[in-house]
Amino acid sequence: MPAVPTGTLFYVVSSFGSPLTVTAVSNASEAVVSCTAHGYNNGDVVEITSGWGLLNKRVFEVSDKTTDTFKLKGMDTSSTDRFPPGTGTGTVREISAWTQLSKVMNPQSQGGGPKTSKYKFTESDVEYSINDGFEATSMTLEFDDDDTTAGYTALRTGTDSQNNNVLKMLMRSGSRVYLPCTFALNDVPRLQDGQINRISAQFAGNNRHTRYSA
Repeated sequence: MPAVPTGTLFYVVSSFGSPLTVTAVSNASEAVVSCTAHGYNNGDVVEITSGWGLLNKRVFEVSDKTTDTFKLKGMDTSSTDRFPPGTGTGTVREISAWTQLSKVMNPQSQGGGPKTSKYKFTESDVEYSINDGFEATSMTLEFDDDDTTAGYTALRTGTDSQNNNVLKMLMRSGSRVYLPCTFALNDVPRLQDGQINRISAQFAGNNRHTRYSA
């Protein structure tokens, strides 16, 4: 079903829980994380650090929790080549509070597409190309030039600290996108005849985004 940007809400993290030790991550179609007495509930959002580079610094929703384990919803770690058994340990921390970014305008995403490397053999007059991973994803948001909002304060604080954060997009349909990132606020107002004054922030992705349907 076609969708439009209208009704999309944007958030950044205003508070993380304390990091907890991850003692194991399973190789499974949906990764099972072992973390003693984690206290998380299904639907909580967590950031994980891991010895697996394809998992490190990514953000997931919790599912199928027990006292000492939970699943990373939608994360397939079944390939033992890409996820060597026994080496996915690290830490996990809950996103305990979000701050909404209000008065958003003109959201734009950049990057995220496949990268290619081109090569040619001397005996051939044809150039070849192979896939070489993905470009970093980034987003730019514009805002009404209002420095009294909670969102402005959160962006100012995150810009000064440059700590890892997460941009959350909540679509009107209920689907969610989480982008691990750092961000930078440019609060010099942009002035343009016939338009309201506005400022902007750029969100630089630290790993692949995670997307969930409604």
